[in-house]
Amino acid sequence: MAGPHENLETAEKSEAASHGGNKKIALLISVLALFLAFSETLGKAAQTEGISLNIKASDAWNFFQAKTIRQTMLRTAAETMSVQIPAVTDEAAKAAMTKQVESWQKTAARYESDPKEKDGRKELREQAHTFEHDRDMHLARYHQYEIASALFQIGIVLASAEIITAIVLLGWLSALAGFVGLIFMGIGLWAPHAVHLI
Repeated sequence: MAGPHENLETAEKSEAASHGGNKKIALLISVLALFLAFSETLGKAAQTEGISLNIKASDAWNFFQAKTIRQTMLRTAAETMSVQIPAVTDEAAKAAMTKQVESWQKTAARYESDPKEKDGRKELREQAHTFEHDRDMHLARYHQYEIASALFQIGIVLASAEIITAIVLLGWLSALAGFVGLIFMGIGLWAPHAVHLI
């Protein structure tokens, strides 16, 4: 039969082992919280940039539509006046009308493409597509970071549950959740379109 000193010694060893395990779990929780902070920060930055690029794409398409409307109006006016020119008998009026038609046609052509000012329909379409591509990339990053954040949070909960229940498997599951969270952070950084879960 064990004596009081042996029971006390066993209890102290058990307590020391428990404290050592709790320190490891506390460290795991701290690391998961650190990665959670990084993931949340990167996710928020990606989301903000995605929203900003969405606004820029929308603005580019609105400007594109405005140019299209103006171009259509000028082409219609030029065609209408071109039809009327043969009926005009006054040579000065005919010359003025012809000059106006040419001016409208040049402006309509400039609305189609203006490499100098970069605000023709062609250039605006390219800008809008570029903004949309970049927006989609940032939003894909945001989704990967959100998944990573969820995994880090699950890992923290599982690690906390191990402290309470002393079930070692929860600590291992916590570490696994953190590892998978790191993988999703990496995907968000380097290959945001590689995995589509959302």
